Amino acid sequence: MSTELRSRKVYGGIQGASKRSLLKACGFTEEELGRPLVAVANSWTNVVPGHVHLDKVAGAVEAGIRMAGGTPFQFNTIAVCDGIAMGHDGMRYSLPSRDVIAASIEIMVEAHKFDGMVLIGSCDKIVPAMLMAAAHIDVPAIFLNGGPMLPGHRGGQKLTVSKGLEFIFGTMLLGQPEEMMKEAIELSEYVCPGAGSCQGMYTANTMACISEALGMSLPKSATVPAVDARRIRLAKQSGMQIMKLIEEDIRPHEILVYEAFENAIRVDMALGGSTNTILHLPAIASLLGIELPLTLFDKLSRENPHICDMDPAGPYTVNDLDESGGIPALLKELGECIHRDVLTVTGKTLGENLKGVTVLNREVIKPKDDPVHKEGGIAILKGTLAPEGAVVKQSAIDPKMLKFEGAAKVFNSEEDALKAIMNREINPGEIIVVRYEGPMGGPGMKEMLWPTAALMGTGLGSEVALVTDGRFSGATRGPCIGHVTPEAMSRGPIAAVEKGDLISIDIPNRRLDLKIPEEKLQNRLRQWKPPEPKVKEGILAIY
Repeated sequence: MSTELRSRKVYGGIQGASKRSLLKACGFTEEELGRPLVAVANSWTNVVPGHVHLDKVAGAVEAGIRMAGGTPFQFNTIAVCDGIAMGHDGMRYSLPSRDVIAASIEIMVEAHKFDGMVLIGSCDKIVPAMLMAAAHIDVPAIFLNGGPMLPGHRGGQKLTVSKGLEFIFGTMLLGQPEEMMKEAIELSEYVCPGAGSCQGMYTANTMACISEALGMSLPKSATVPAVDARRIRLAKQSGMQIMKLIEEDIRPHEILVYEAFENAIRVDMALGGSTNTILHLPAIASLLGIELPLTLFDKLSRENPHICDMDPAGPYTVNDLDESGGIPALLKELGECIHRDVLTVTGKTLGENLKGVTVLNREVIKPKDDPVHKEGGIAILKGTLAPEGAVVKQSAIDPKMLKFEGAAKVFNSEEDALKAIMNREINPGEIIVVRYEGPMGGPGMKEMLWPTAALMGTGLGSEVALVTDGRFSGATRGPCIGHVTPEAMSRGPIAAVEKGDLISIDIPNRRLDLKIPEEKLQNRLRQWKPPEPKVKEGILAIY
């Protein structure tokens, strides 16, 4: 070992005998306790499809650790299924869960002084939480993704979660109640065929791809399907590789450098990934003293083409991306845009990992000189409605909606907006404003897939826009602008919008403006009074 194992200081010698006796009570032998002690942080649960198989994945990780001469210690952390939490107030708990997960891993690893850790997770908040834990604790670490779900099939049609939800909302408006229920039940039998994170480039799979681009996961691990035997082999290899990282004392701060974050942002832009990366990447980077301002995301988006037309906006699932060569092939195609001299968990540089890699399907991974869009998937807008910025997935918008002006229809909650959409109270040409759904106003900043899916399902997706201080699911498509800051609860301009006000959206020029005189805006804000908090106790009140 290049450095003394930190577990030796706790469990070694006569002084550590009492602590070893406690571990022997768990069935560990003296020989096992003399080896490097490795945490296996597992988010297994039978509530979440992205996690339901992780007990088997963790078993394979433990086997790899033992094969390479270590002793694994497994513990669990929580996991919220955003798809289940979506559409009701339970969604408020999703984003706060990220911090709880990161803290729970820190508590277990630091209290027991493990020498390294393998982090096993999937889905929206769990992946960034585990990367945050790795960045903060800074012991040798590997992240292993649970893998994507395969697409469903019905009647020869490929199904994904986003398309299924949009179809259900369309059926709700067009069908009779009995027919609607029958169709929804029938669809539910096919749309999610088994374990894995939802099929498209939503937040879960975007973050898995970003983890690999950061160098924190073994090559190809982001895209191999959850049910593929390669996933178990990757688990064993991750278990073996953590022992090499412990041996060489390679730590996350050596991998998670600024250039690695630039690589991750470029991959996100090339994939047309989830806007939630705007929340997660800066949170991870901040724990390493690295700043990732919104301007950086927009700069790299302007420089970096969108080359993978992924679901929800496009036809391809993560399984298609895997069959095309996965993230290594995408990185290879991005060429000189990528920093290749950064270190990865393989112990090699990214450039060394990419030797011999080729793109296997040019329909899925387009040439960068013949992209899906010339710019990356995410744009950052500013203007009188969003002085500090707003976020939009521009790759998922009908070109005719890139510039749009309409009268505001204002709602103070997601639920009120959804009700209006389903009651056909929204007219073509209007802009839906949903406020008091930000981090403080929500509280918890709910994802809002239901209103956006309802707009698509009812045929309004290319006729109206939606602007909010909340955020959207990675499965959202259409002219939906989120993260408007300052949020309404912080007296941002969105708090002063009234029904009928004109709002101008100009994505090519990165503008989001409320078209009323500045004096009138300031007068409204002076008269504004904050509403009563929706939650006054529990973790959401703290958040």
